[in-house]
Amino acid sequence: MPTIVQKYGGTSVEGAERIKNVARRIVAAHDAGNKVVVVVSAMGDSTDELLKMAHQISAAPPERELDMLLSTGERVSVALLAMAIHELGRTAISLSGNQAGIQTNTVHTRARITGVETGRLIEELESGKIVLVAGFQGVSPDEDVTTLGRGGSDTTAVALAAALGAGQCEIYTDVEGVYTADPGIVPDARRLASVSYGEMLEMAATGAEVLMLRSVEYAQKYGVPLHVRSSFSGDPGTCIREEDEEMEKAVVSAVTYTSDESKLTLLRVPDRPGVAATVFGALAEADVNVDTIIQNVSEQGTTDISFTVNQTDLPGAQKALQAIAGDLGVAFLIDNDMGKVSIVGAGMKSYPGVAAKMFGTLAAAGVNIEMISTSSIKISCVIKRGQVKKAVQALHEAFGLGNTV
Repeated sequence: MPTIVQKYGGTSVEGAERIKNVARRIVAAHDAGNKVVVVVSAMGDSTDELLKMAHQISAAPPERELDMLLSTGERVSVALLAMAIHELGRTAISLSGNQAGIQTNTVHTRARITGVETGRLIEELESGKIVLVAGFQGVSPDEDVTTLGRGGSDTTAVALAAALGAGQCEIYTDVEGVYTADPGIVPDARRLASVSYGEMLEMAATGAEVLMLRSVEYAQKYGVPLHVRSSFSGDPGTCIREEDEEMEKAVVSAVTYTSDESKLTLLRVPDRPGVAATVFGALAEADVNVDTIIQNVSEQGTTDISFTVNQTDLPGAQKALQAIAGDLGVAFLIDNDMGKVSIVGAGMKSYPGVAAKMFGTLAAAGVNIEMISTSSIKISCVIKRGQVKKAVQALHEAFGLGNTV
């Protein structure tokens, strides 16, 4: 009997009727002859509500206690879903991350999965039960509850699929799949039938919110096929898998964006070996994820270094730079009015002129490029936040990504 893992996001279980709808989908998969493991997120905006309450109590809640608090949202979801499945005449059991064997490191609020102990899961599946697992959480070696950060339920699902050797990991959400652009900005955006792991990694890293970046990394590492589908329809969704020749035919597969970038510029940095290592080492120690980096040409023994971070990382970046600025004799500036637009496509590796077309399109739309970063299948441009929407629409049209019907 094959094993499948399904994951349902917060909007899929927002309220009693949606929970009942999800229960019917799960029972249908079980009755089709599968062993079914289901990972569930917290209902609707309940995690945000818990965070809001925590900050009403404390300006700086201890991270260990935040994890204890935030992990309750997913436990509510799996318990209610188990009740709905029992009402349909099937047997289900709800498990916390700890009970399901999700082992993590000791970093609170953004832990990483280090292993999955599958004994309990296999035992429950062999007894014929549908197993429901609270997403987004695990247990540290200190036996403390940990959480995996925003979107962590995706990673929970992929980790379970890998550990159990599941044939597929289905990610159910409130959209029909992965699109060529955000349909809220580009009305004629087209659903993609399939994308490669590499493309999805770049899309997740540059703003696509359908899947958490770490879940795609995990899926690629362990060869777990992903299938993104809507909880509210029977549409086929999008498959994420290894790259093949058909995928390579699309020069550009999607346009992605972020509107929450901050640019930091260090002024008059001494141009000598080890200074950049000191700067970015301090940022790494503060657990700040740095994106695009540019260093200007040295003049009179000094240079300027600019880099971008997500605005959620800005407080940590400021604190880290303030700690070393005096020793280096530098000052730094912050520009919070930044966004980023990217094009992603496996076919870019073998087609020249893609960058020129992107830059020309942005120029024609009156969009000024402040920073550029590239990989073999991605080009990103840092631009002013107010120009993001115009840039996405122009690039989507220029590369012919919309529906043709």
